[in-house]
Amino acid sequence: MMLYVEGMDKIVVLAGGTGSVKLAMALYRLKSNSGNSINSSKRQDMHLSIICNIGDNIWMHGLYICPDIDTIVYGLAGLLDRERGWGVSKDTFNCLAQLAKLEGEQWFMLGDKDLAMHIIRSMMLREGKRLCDVTGYLCSRLGIDARVIPASDDHIETRIFTDAGDMHLQEFWVKHKGMLDVNGIAYKGIEHARTCSSALHAIEEADRIIVAPANPVSSILPILTIRGLGDAVRRRRDVCIAISPIIGSRPVSGPAAKYMKALGYDVSPVSIAEMYRDFASSLVIDESDRVLMDEIKAKGMDVYATDILMDDEEDGVRLARYLLEL
Repeated sequence: MMLYVEGMDKIVVLAGGTGSVKLAMALYRLKSNSGNSINSSKRQDMHLSIICNIGDNIWMHGLYICPDIDTIVYGLAGLLDRERGWGVSKDTFNCLAQLAKLEGEQWFMLGDKDLAMHIIRSMMLREGKRLCDVTGYLCSRLGIDARVIPASDDHIETRIFTDAGDMHLQEFWVKHKGMLDVNGIAYKGIEHARTCSSALHAIEEADRIIVAPANPVSSILPILTIRGLGDAVRRRRDVCIAISPIIGSRPVSGPAAKYMKALGYDVSPVSIAEMYRDFASSLVIDESDRVLMDEIKAKGMDVYATDILMDDEEDGVRLARYLLEL
């Protein structure tokens, strides 16, 4: 376990993958020892812990794939393919092409460099190691000076119910390109999942907990629905602040609209407040949604408005600094 140093802010981020990595990278860039182009007088001394969704984890080709964890790890390690928002930059797909020749499944894009992560992880898990420890090992090998923590060592699957049957989230979003109607959503195995002890410790010690602007249904709720973890965040509600993944009536990215409607929510920042109000005391919305501030306050949350879009690295740093200074 990473030791804390007095005087350093302890920041915890609840994160998914592509909807969270820009903010995670920006906070990491602000760390005093991360080494980057930011003027040293503007660097932020902090312990950074990122608790990752595991609901989209999946076994493929005998390998255990953790898309949200890996997106965060690649982002912090400077390896992320930023154009796609996932995978390793400048990766090749020779193994996938060969799979196609052998009539193996290739709908899930696994690059040749990316495979190394999954091979090592799967090997260590089969040796009896915990996912939390495996993730820590991979981060250390990639030189990451932050903690990336799976929400649980146990396997949880976000299942999407459609007219074509219920299926793993990855099948719905990647194989079927999110085109099917969504009738319901469930987190298979979550009733038996136990929170990683390091995640609980990070939450208990946090000076600030930030809910990243990720898909609320498939990235954030699978974290908060884990019994021990959700309770821990509720106890720290006063230091927890969330960023809306919705601007106006549209998600910033991904299938959040379909998922929210399937759970009976309107697609708006007000619905995000309703979903998060038990866990977070404050919500940050986009400037363009200022008209909704009174409705959000009526949900029992403080509300702040700023530009929450992160089109480039400087946008991410600007938002990260805003969150730390609130």
